[in-house]
Amino acid sequence: MKKITQLCLMLLFFVMSSAIYAQTITGTVQDESGPLPGANILEKGTTNGTTTDFDGKFSLNVKGGSGSIVLSFVGFSNKTVKFTVASGETKDLGTITLTSDNALDEVILVGVADIAKERQTPVAVSTIKALEIQESLGTKEFPEILSSTPSVYATKQGGGYGDSRINIRGFDQRNTAVMVNGMPVNDMENGWVYWSNWAGLSDVTSAMQVQRGLGSSKLAISSVGGTINILTRASDKSEGGSITGSYGHDNSINTMVSYNTGRLDNGLSVSALVGRKTGDGYVDGTEYEGYNYYLALGYKPNENNDFQLTITGAPQQHFQRSYAEPLSVYQKYGEYGEPNIKYNSGWGYRNGETETFAGNFYHKPVVSLNWDLKLSEASKVSTVLYASLARGGSIGAIGRINGNASYADRLDDANGQIRFDDIISWNSGQDVPDFANAAYGDPIRRTPIDGAFTNTGDNGHPSSVGGEGKYGSDNGISQRSSMNSHNWFGVISNYNTKLNENLTLDFGVDLRTYKGIHYRRLVDNLGSAGYVDYDNANFPNGVAITETYAPTIANLWNVFANPEDEQQIDYYNDGKVNWGGVFSQIEYTNGTISAFVQAAVSSQSFKRIDYFTYTDDDPAQESDWETILGGNIKGGINWNINEQHNIFANAGYYSKQPNFDAIFPDYNNDVNEDYENEQVIGLEVGYGFRSENYSLNLNLYRTSWADRFESTSEVFDVNNTPNDDRDDVRGNANINGVEQVHMGIELEAKARFGKLDIQVMTSIGDWQYNGTASGKAYDEDQNYLGDVDLYLDGVKVGDAAQFTARLGLRYEIIEGLKFDISQSYNDKLYADFSATDFASEGNSALKLPSYSLVDAGMSYNWKFNNDKNSLNFRVNVNNLGDKVYISESDTNYQVRSGDPTWKGISTGNRVYFGWGRTWNASVRFNF
Repeated sequence: MKKITQLCLMLLFFVMSSAIYAQTITGTVQDESGPLPGANILEKGTTNGTTTDFDGKFSLNVKGGSGSIVLSFVGFSNKTVKFTVASGETKDLGTITLTSDNALDEVILVGVADIAKERQTPVAVSTIKALEIQESLGTKEFPEILSSTPSVYATKQGGGYGDSRINIRGFDQRNTAVMVNGMPVNDMENGWVYWSNWAGLSDVTSAMQVQRGLGSSKLAISSVGGTINILTRASDKSEGGSITGSYGHDNSINTMVSYNTGRLDNGLSVSALVGRKTGDGYVDGTEYEGYNYYLALGYKPNENNDFQLTITGAPQQHFQRSYAEPLSVYQKYGEYGEPNIKYNSGWGYRNGETETFAGNFYHKPVVSLNWDLKLSEASKVSTVLYASLARGGSIGAIGRINGNASYADRLDDANGQIRFDDIISWNSGQDVPDFANAAYGDPIRRTPIDGAFTNTGDNGHPSSVGGEGKYGSDNGISQRSSMNSHNWFGVISNYNTKLNENLTLDFGVDLRTYKGIHYRRLVDNLGSAGYVDYDNANFPNGVAITETYAPTIANLWNVFANPEDEQQIDYYNDGKVNWGGVFSQIEYTNGTISAFVQAAVSSQSFKRIDYFTYTDDDPAQESDWETILGGNIKGGINWNINEQHNIFANAGYYSKQPNFDAIFPDYNNDVNEDYENEQVIGLEVGYGFRSENYSLNLNLYRTSWADRFESTSEVFDVNNTPNDDRDDVRGNANINGVEQVHMGIELEAKARFGKLDIQVMTSIGDWQYNGTASGKAYDEDQNYLGDVDLYLDGVKVGDAAQFTARLGLRYEIIEGLKFDISQSYNDKLYADFSATDFASEGNSALKLPSYSLVDAGMSYNWKFNNDKNSLNFRVNVNNLGDKVYISESDTNYQVRSGDPTWKGISTGNRVYFGWGRTWNASVRFNF
């Protein structure tokens, strides 16, 4: 007992003496516009560090009486500050200002990432910092956080987990480049970005920067509207970690754990994060489950070499609302004529459990190795090797019941939900009277597999085997998945050298190879004894499908699985894309004037292999490579008039290769001989103002996007007999020459009045088509049928609000407790439509009702244990007023006489509604 008492006294003495002789440094970190919350503070030569709080303040117990601390924050130069502090005392280092020039060493993976530098890079840019993402995102989709910046329009589309999309300056995701640590992630076949594959990025992002217009990237990428640079946390952040939990509307739950070792004495460092998200979904029948993992390993053996290995992925499964219903259908399942904005026709109950014909499951891990090699004091080489093996696809239905597809009203119950149990009964041969022509009355469906009932595809059992074809009663409905897997490998290497005090030269290479693997596979027979596929040309009498594949997360982890080992149905083809590019840039800066000229040339090659349409002995099964050259040249200049004012201008030209579908437009291996490169010309000027409490950015732009490709199908009366359709022939026309011109003005401003921060954003666009486009139509035998004209001149571009505005307020109530509220407004929003819808004169774009939304939030930061540890509490409420609004329309139907309407819109239009009021509460423990 005496020894225990002595031990306790010694321990108490040690703790007291540590407290007495500990030395502490404090301070405040800011940029030119105010405090920088979340900045890293690291005692040089140690793993001892902390981060600044919401007010930019920090407190750090240092190990020695003198030394240096390194301050870093994404988007700013690192700064080293020396200190001397007596034992047992606290030394205030005062206010420390970081310079915004984006030297991102030790904060993110720099390498090949082209980050715009404020008051230097002459492009329009907005940066969202990690803390703002953590606080404001809540249950919003990741790209929606950019809606606070000018000319950005983001929606949730159908409302499923990760199904959001984004437009910048009126250009969709196919023409907006998305980069993660300098790596391009747009799909190499169609240019799209599927945000459900990147849902975990919000947890690991250090900052997100949107560069509107042609941007500062040196690569020849599809940045017609802009470039989104996502910068992830690095392995060598200061030692520490966090545990986060959140709960919100519709049982949304998010849990996450992260930890950073800091740089160890041997040069190694590790950063790791794992998380899980689940929920029922705001829209009916859109439950989801997703995971997120991130691992970064850093190694700096000496001052000349720095390696970063990063592995990240977000496997997920979610049900979707993949079809925009007519307004009248939302009203049908609503009350008192008001639409039920949560209605979803793609799901139902199966034996009491939720089941769907609309879903998505995917796992797209990305592995990258960054190597920064310092050759001399003036030169370095930055290289990134990356690979992505993605597996997954979408869930849907295939087949028919007496000619009725899965979305037919006959197959729904009184609530508009799919009758899965009745489909299973019918498929198994039981009588379902209102489905008509019961399955047991059909002998054909008994024959393929031991006389049992079998399903097949949309075209039914063919007549060649005694079937009734597409609209017969013999095929049944199955659940299938459309697989869209890929293997993607790339390398980007950039050589940077400082020619003299003012001139810097870059040149490098961008090499990528991609294989997209597209097919369908069977998920569930839904009661039938089997499935027979008749769509493979190698087996005209059909193939019995014996394997089914559950679309679950558990079946997604093995991304090395070979799709060739699976049984395919309906279609099976590969799309191959190879990319080779070289780029160079020369940049001049003297602190007052900065300018750059950049040029890139790329070669893109396409090949299509179709295993079902062509037999294995047919040489046409594999197309030749189709190689297309493209490139860009752009330049800009910035003038810092003084410490407060700067102006800039830039211009650029892109010759952009068309997407894969423009080369092979008809779902076969025939190459479109009429394709052309798209021509993009961008012009932009801007003005910036900075002072201690105010900042402002004003931009004007014009972007011309010409020689766009469209394909359309028209019916021709070849003998000019209007009352006789027996001689009518359908022809296909490939149309080039479609042009869009997007002009606009953007304003972004911030102000600080004591404890009140104000943010203002507005953008006014004038986006419309220019001129008339035409093409020649041919029948299937390539006989000329006539010309097809598209009357597009002056038609407004749809799918994004051309006028946006936002006012945001943030106020500190007491120390650590802050409240924020914002109101956004969207107008001049037109329906989404295809340019081919304007084959006759006099049509116009449908203007949707404007809408305004209010979001609010409150946060509290509780610091303890000498500020080393803290608890952060956050509550978000989005769409505070529960506003009912249309976020997008898939159709362009104008109101005709006698049409029923809702808020002036014909109820025949197929639309998506935005979400109503939602909420989220979270707690985060930092240690």
